Parts: sequence; structure tokens; C-alpha cells
Amino acid sequence: MAFSVLLFIIYSLSLFSIHCFSNHQLSMARIFQQTQELLESKAANMVLGENTNLSYTDARVKALSQFLASYQSPLTPYAEKIVLISDKYGFDYGLLPAIAMVESGLCRQIPVDSHNCWGWGIYGKTVTRFVSYDEAIDKVAKGIKQEYIDKGFVTPEQIMTKYNPSNHNNWLGKVNFFLEVLE
Repeated sequence: MAFSVLLFIIYSLSLFSIHCFSNHQLSMARIFQQTQELLESKAANMVLGENTNLSYTDARVKALSQFLASYQSPLTPYAEKIVLISDKYGFDYGLLPAIAMVESGLCRQIPVDSHNCWGWGIYGKTVTRFVSYDEAIDKVAKGIKQEYIDKGFVTPEQIMTKYNPSNHNNWLGKVNFFLEVLE
């Protein structure tokens, strides 16, 4: 009789252990699933479980904005657009400002009402005019992509052979210099 009571106790304890372990596994799985769902929903702003509400900006925008502002360029408010459009067309974000620096002192010396800081389509008495700096940035960047990069002119040296073939006023040296400054 004592032996059967002992077996009953052992059996009951093992069932209780199995039941507790099973419930523990279920509750651990539930906790894991809830934690995973929470982390996935908050992952963008989580640092060690705390919401930081941080947002990140491209350091190139700040560097370009400071560069343009240091020359009191009317392009200063367009720093982010220049970076984005350069990325869109797949060339160094410094190329547009470097060319603008050489061609017009970053838009400080351009034909009246042209918004043309890049000497784009300016030769003799012909002046290509843009309605705004926004339009100019878009059109010049697209032109550089289609007329230069897509045709194999990808380095400043190669671009110069078509953009400014005489290398007038050391165009290449100055473009390279400002590309380095913006690097």
C-alpha cells in the first residue's frame, strides 16, 4: 500500500510538472511573440527598449549646405535637392556644385533671370534660361546623366573633354579641387 501511494505521488508530481512545464512553454512562447511584435513595430526608433524618436539626415546635405552658405550662394536652400538628384542620376553629389563654382561662383555671376549656374547651353549670345533653381538643378543633372555619364564621360577629366574641351581657366583643376573640398 505504501508503495502504491508513493507511486501515485510520483505520478501526480510528474503530471503536475508536465502541466506546469507545458504552460510555462506556452506562456514563454506568447511572451516571445508579443515581444517580437513590439520590437518589429517599434524597431525604427528603439534603443535598448526606449523610444528615442531620432531621425537621421544625410551628412552630405549638411556639408553641402555649409559649403554653399560659406560662399553666400543662392543654391544654399537647394543642398538637399542637389544631393537627392545626384543620387537619382548616379553621380557624385559634389559635381553640380563644383561645376557651378567654376562656371558662376556658385550662381553669383549668372546671366540675368537665367538661374543658370552651370554655363549650361551658354555660348556666344545664346543663353539657356530656367524658370527656377529647382528646374535648373533638374535639367542640368538630367543632362549630365544623359549627355555625359550615359555616353561614358564619367570622370571630371572625361566630362571636361565635352563640357569645356579647351579647359579654359583650368576648369578641370578647379572642378577637381571643389570635389575634394566637398569629399
